[in-house]
Amino acid sequence: MITELVSVPEELSARVPAEQRGPGLGRDAVRLLVSRGTGAAAEPSDHAFGELPELLAPGDVLVVNTSRTLPAAVDGRVGDGRGRGEPVVVHFSTRADRRHPAGPAVAGCWAVELRRPDGRGSTRERAGGPAGAVVRLPGGARLTLETPVDPASARLWWARPSGTGVPELLRRYGRPIRYGYTDRDQPLAAYQTVFAVDSAGGGSAEMPSAARPFTAELVARLVSAGVRFAPISLHTGVASAEDFEPPYPERFVVPPVSAWLVNAARARRRAAPRVAGGRIVAVGTTAVRALESATGADGRVRPVAGWTDLVVTPERGVRAVDGLLTGLHDPSTSHLLMLEAVADREVLRRAYEAAVARHYLWHEFGDLHLVLPG
Repeated sequence: MITELVSVPEELSARVPAEQRGPGLGRDAVRLLVSRGTGAAAEPSDHAFGELPELLAPGDVLVVNTSRTLPAAVDGRVGDGRGRGEPVVVHFSTRADRRHPAGPAVAGCWAVELRRPDGRGSTRERAGGPAGAVVRLPGGARLTLETPVDPASARLWWARPSGTGVPELLRRYGRPIRYGYTDRDQPLAAYQTVFAVDSAGGGSAEMPSAARPFTAELVARLVSAGVRFAPISLHTGVASAEDFEPPYPERFVVPPVSAWLVNAARARRRAAPRVAGGRIVAVGTTAVRALESATGADGRVRPVAGWTDLVVTPERGVRAVDGLLTGLHDPSTSHLLMLEAVADREVLRRAYEAAVARHYLWHEFGDLHLVLPG
């Protein structure tokens, strides 16, 4: 993988949102690294994110995730029921229903991650469990830990809530999940994208961050330039995965209108391959996972709603996606395997080396990378 060749210095972590870095700045005040073609292509080029309409063509389709971000972190205690116990921060990841791939036994449970407060407003890792432990939460709510989500990992556990319902608990006592590379807590609004909508299916434990720099003004400019938007939803779980830990099943929806838009654009490209436009560009790895989960071996996207356990790898490849707009990913995450399914490995190696050398910023408040076909 390209991560064997790239080391990311700690100072390249984006510590605050772009709009807080100076007067007059907005969400779109981030940099955009653009890669094109195969391994023999030119070096990646530097752009402002506001140049995106000029980098795309009429008829291109941006697939965007409309999942809203939940205030998924809640303080609690793993204790003995008499007012004592270990302080923890509970990260609520995914709510299971009877259609979850794990089966009806986990229906009504939440996959949760327990973290230790670090005394500076953030958290550090903690092994999950033990089975049967009770986590006391504000408002009289409780979680009973049942079993690991993955027997090979102690990070996420299925927990059965009682007392206050989880949606109400999060609304009253929750805050956005925050990691130590950021300077301070941010309001929930800082973690919502312009595409986020309320959904009966819930929301995401962490922001679909590739879409964060979009503003209403930029969306209007893209539409005026002939770029189309295909909304999907994929409710993401917590992303603080262990090294190369694969993603867990997540709830997703690809609605009929979005399936039609993608299929129509691909048909147009097949009919007129020399005409610009018609590329399917996913905004974020969540959009790739949802769209590819709805795409058959024939390359046709079908409307679907349910759970996906698809892991997009270079071996599997992509069937509907031509390009990807995404953040810069940590070397130990499985997201980079997905990038290698979309782009040539040499293209990605050059891009990540350039991003480090040119001081691009990482993580959810950082800069973006646009990968386009040659």
